[in-house]
Amino acid sequence: MLIQLNFKSGKPVYLQLVDQIKSAAASGILQSGELLPSIRPLAEQLRINRNTVSKAYAELESQGVIQTVAGKGCFVTENNSPFKKQVREKMLAEDVDAAIVQAHHLQVDDDDFLALVRERLEFFKERKNADRKP
Repeated sequence: MLIQLNFKSGKPVYLQLVDQIKSAAASGILQSGELLPSIRPLAEQLRINRNTVSKAYAELESQGVIQTVAGKGCFVTENNSPFKKQVREKMLAEDVDAAIVQAHHLQVDDDDFLALVRERLEFFKERKNADRKP
């Protein structure tokens, strides 16, 4: 898994890490049960503070994306969210709302926005299927 951080984006580094790991898990790049890199080596590889990686892993664990097993490491969990459907939809609605506001400010009309969403859904679907082929 390749992680790319943008220190000029204005988005906290730990959240960039959270988003990229969640994306990798959603697309199938990271499989359920797969071991994530240990905190120290990942921090060294990315040239960031260990506390930043630790904070990202803690956030991922609180969201149910990973599970920490004492003495063994952090593993990607099954695709089962600890949140009820209504809570998951509310969390997603907030991100969708932000994307809609961003599209408005970028002057992207509704049809183009929906086409882009469909295109991205297809991209992740294809990527997931490609990763599963031997």
